[in-house]
Amino acid sequence: MVLGPTGISNIKAVKEVFFQASAADYYEIFGFLSRIIFMFLIGLETDLSYILRNLRVAGLIACGGAVVGSIFGIAVSFFLYQQFEEKNSKFGFFIIIMLILAYTASPVVIRLAAELKFATSDVGKLAISSALINEMACLAIFNTILALKSFQGFGKGILCLLFVSGVVILNQYLASWFNKRNRNQKYLKNMEVFFLLSMVIAASIIVELESFNSIISSFVFGLAFPKEGKTARTLLHKLTYSVHNFVLPIYFGYVGFQFDGNNLFKLSNLLIVAIMVLLSIGSKMSGTLAVCNYLNIPLNEGVFLGFVLNLKGHADLLLIGGASKALISWSNPRAYSLLLITIVINTIISGPMVAFLMRREEKLFSHTHTSLELNDPTQEVRALACAYGPRQLSGIFPLLSALSGGQKSHLTPFLLHLIELLHKRRTNLSYHELEEDEVSDEEGYGGNDVLEIHCALDTFISDSNIFVSLSKAVSSFPTLYEDVCTAAEDLRVSVIILPFHKHQRIDGKMETGKDGIRTTNQKILRHAPCSVGILIDRVQTGFLAFSHLLVSDNVQHVAVLFFGGPDDREAVAWSRRMISHARINLTIIRFMPLPTGGGAAHGHGDGAGVAMSEGVLMALSSLAARNSSNETDNAFLADFYSRHVSTGQVGYIETHVSNGQETVAALKDMGDMYSLFVVGKGGRAHSPLTTGMSDWEECPELGTVGDLLASSEFNINASVLVVQQHRQQKKVLIDE
Repeated sequence: MVLGPTGISNIKAVKEVFFQASAADYYEIFGFLSRIIFMFLIGLETDLSYILRNLRVAGLIACGGAVVGSIFGIAVSFFLYQQFEEKNSKFGFFIIIMLILAYTASPVVIRLAAELKFATSDVGKLAISSALINEMACLAIFNTILALKSFQGFGKGILCLLFVSGVVILNQYLASWFNKRNRNQKYLKNMEVFFLLSMVIAASIIVELESFNSIISSFVFGLAFPKEGKTARTLLHKLTYSVHNFVLPIYFGYVGFQFDGNNLFKLSNLLIVAIMVLLSIGSKMSGTLAVCNYLNIPLNEGVFLGFVLNLKGHADLLLIGGASKALISWSNPRAYSLLLITIVINTIISGPMVAFLMRREEKLFSHTHTSLELNDPTQEVRALACAYGPRQLSGIFPLLSALSGGQKSHLTPFLLHLIELLHKRRTNLSYHELEEDEVSDEEGYGGNDVLEIHCALDTFISDSNIFVSLSKAVSSFPTLYEDVCTAAEDLRVSVIILPFHKHQRIDGKMETGKDGIRTTNQKILRHAPCSVGILIDRVQTGFLAFSHLLVSDNVQHVAVLFFGGPDDREAVAWSRRMISHARINLTIIRFMPLPTGGGAAHGHGDGAGVAMSEGVLMALSSLAARNSSNETDNAFLADFYSRHVSTGQVGYIETHVSNGQETVAALKDMGDMYSLFVVGKGGRAHSPLTTGMSDWEECPELGTVGDLLASSEFNINASVLVVQQHRQQKKVLIDE
């Protein structure tokens, strides 16, 4: 806007630079290429599974504002047609006004969501999904009207549909072929990327030459592009930074560059713009709030969604520009100018309002799903798995597969490759003074591990059909935990999965790795914004069988050890996600104190209630002190029992022990019966069930039971998952 006709372009010398005779053609070509590339990227990044799961809600919200906007558009079109003194088709003019008021610019919404970091929140994902549905629907209606305008146009429309379908199929074959070529490369070569993008651009040009809008086709090319493999990974890596940091800012700057505020000095023009802006905001707010009221969405979320869906730009320029020539050619340039001003002012108002509402309604965008105990197991769960190398993926991938459950359970997993930065780059030197290893960028870190992780990830996605997003964190060990916690906060994950700092040798013993891994795990346990699980993977023995979970037909036996407390309840909540998995047999083993001393556990007769030792009285006193916690545990397990055990989905065993020695003996007896043990870290009050077990404690971060199961001396074959519930979640529950 500063560079445009309203600002310094009033200076003759500046105007001659920006408004040359051929400048408009260059701007139009750049805008066209930008639209194709960033709509293709948006299609690549779109979470189609989330949209399909929430299609009804997102669709209704998108339609609410669009329908009211269309009604308002029809009402104001008669007035505007007279004011602009248009002499062209009334029908075409009415359609353009309706679409401008109904339309939402999804690229603007997506960019704003990324800038303000609400893209991963529930409201943010709903807003992005609704914006995409709204934009695609409006453009589809626009293209349909163009196709139905004549019999020849209808034929061209059918040919374009077939052509786009053919390009989508061709892209899928090409992506698969590129994935199989040069398996020792992390990414595609630049020429291969150029070839794929050239195909997308060429296909979009052909669609445009047939007088149809290519935004939908570009988006469909990205949406239908295979997301697994190095082809999609390369496209995302190459396009994300350049598009978000170069193409989009310049393209949206071009929208403001066309803003000519000189037209607002006339009262009649100012009145028209004010009416259009008020109708746009009013239609989006009223339609969205009406739908939100119907869907029982809170008022503050409805207001936020209304302003987000009022963001304009992008395709609005096409609707009032070149793409609308088939419907209407503006006989009065004043109409084009005022409609453009309306689009810019709408976004100028809505953008700051969205930011203001975010600051005012912090709880609306806070990270709330920080544990699984209170979550519905059929709802989506977001998990962040961390790995230092490819060896740890042999346990992490089967665990992710298990947590995904069946079709009723939804898992959105992320993999974070943690890389130790051995030294900091010297910042006080010029570029030519740096050593060769200091010049290389972040992609150089990780060595061959990066390639192996990519290959393992591609294989896992292909075998399990679970898409995993991969990212990288490069830092020194003292600050590596900050990267993990920040990623968990930004992605709004409910669980973090960490590898244990020890790994199993060929002889079955556990060997200690880098101390920095253990230190990082301890810091993450203290500072994590969600629940954390540490996986002790015994690859050579029990977990090798569990790793075959992806390809084997053998049933894997998983045991959840329950002693009581929030961490154990969280462990059971994690295991709920595994119930629907076809190849997992889950058993809950609850350890309980003996009701009486000695052999009176199953005793009969009159003397059973009389001969009560002093130790038992002390135990009963301790139980009374923990009565509140026990009530919570009992209520939680009772609900779990009625939902899953009574229906035969899960096994349930109660093991009665009187002290830590008997607990250890019981654990040894069941050591070879299961492939995986899931246990809470601790968080429970002093319990006689674990008394004396901490005398040989080696890794306190695993808790008493977890440390015992992870010990080489304990000599069990199963892998172990130690779970810690989010501590803040526990504080909230206590306050409530």
